[in-house]
Amino acid sequence: MLATRAVGRNAAAMKYDILSALGAHALSGDKHRQRMVLRVMILVTTRYNWQSGELSIGRAEIARLWSVDERTVKRELAKLRAAGWLRIKRAPAKGRVTVYEIDFDQVLSDTRAVWDRLGPDFADRLGAAPAPEPEADPTVVPFQRPAPAAEPGDDTWTRVLRMLAERDAATARVWYAQLTEVEVSDGVAELVAPSRFVADYVRTHLTAQLLAGFRRVDPAIRAVKIGCSA
Repeated sequence: MLATRAVGRNAAAMKYDILSALGAHALSGDKHRQRMVLRVMILVTTRYNWQSGELSIGRAEIARLWSVDERTVKRELAKLRAAGWLRIKRAPAKGRVTVYEIDFDQVLSDTRAVWDRLGPDFADRLGAAPAPEPEADPTVVPFQRPAPAAEPGDDTWTRVLRMLAERDAATARVWYAQLTEVEVSDGVAELVAPSRFVADYVRTHLTAQLLAGFRRVDPAIRAVKIGCSA
């Protein structure tokens, strides 16, 4: 992934590319995802400082831009931080609003699935084509990391979560740790998320990793279902 600091000679093109990726990503999702992405786009187009890479804005102003109350703003900003799209760079102080950073590398990573819909030139420009993998050496036997051994009291999900955390601690902390196992039955592992936002994100971006983790622990599992408790 390229470093998305839209300054310099190609700044204008990069800005349009980011907004195009966001728009296409929104249209591929449900109404909740569309609304969230539209709110991000409004912040970017009206208040984001591309030169400094900062978004300096208070909740009251965001509420006016989004036509919502400040409680909704607080809730939506928390979702954006959990998704990795938004970070607090400088906390608010007396007479000074919060300064945020938008992680456009994360934004583009999460919108990658729709790049091809914007044209091959778009995908090529943003580096969608993966680097070719080296040919496998037939004399080398690939090493398979064993599934974590069960400890007393462990259920299937506990073992899967521990293995996923070993591979990607950040994703496990932000996303997997929010999931709760409902049951494993007839080859299907059912998990529940605390909100529709989390459930939608996990279904879209992390189902394959979850299924691979479950199958390492229990090869009989052939599918993962993500529900929502809210």
